[in-house]
Amino acid sequence: MNVPNTLTMSRFVLIPLFLFLYLNDQTIAALCTLLVAGLTDFLDGYIARRSGQVTVTGSMLDPLADKLMMLSVILALLIKSVLPLTAFVVMAFRELVMIVGSAIYHFRGLKTVPANVFGKATTVIYYAAITLMFLEQPGGVAVLWCGIALSFVTSVIYFMKFKSLNRVA
Repeated sequence: MNVPNTLTMSRFVLIPLFLFLYLNDQTIAALCTLLVAGLTDFLDGYIARRSGQVTVTGSMLDPLADKLMMLSVILALLIKSVLPLTAFVVMAFRELVMIVGSAIYHFRGLKTVPANVFGKATTVIYYAAITLMFLEQPGGVAVLWCGIALSFVTSVIYFMKFKSLNRVA
């Protein structure tokens, strides 16, 4: 267990804390918890690459933690009627497909594709949209739809890279 993996694991712990805070009307505390999770996401990857501590475990747990956190956030927003059901279904579908697909690829011994600039841009847009929604500012849902659109473009890019990396016909 190295520092990057410890940071990744902390995100799993932050998920129930976030849900507890948000669902008990502690919106600002929940947002701060979410932003701390986002910071650990940035730091774990940065530290792992800079210090040569990239591990198979971290490569699997990091995206899982990200996707579970995002699923928790959109579920909480749906429960509080902040997020439209359609946006929830589309986002949840994509996140779940990515989780299941990554697990299948991993356990079949296939190489997975690391995050790229489009994936990181999608995350930034999601965080911006969620922040707007948490702060009850206009435009949050519209920004989220932009992130959703970019997430599907990103998925196509990942699939093409995966296919090339694993020479799948």
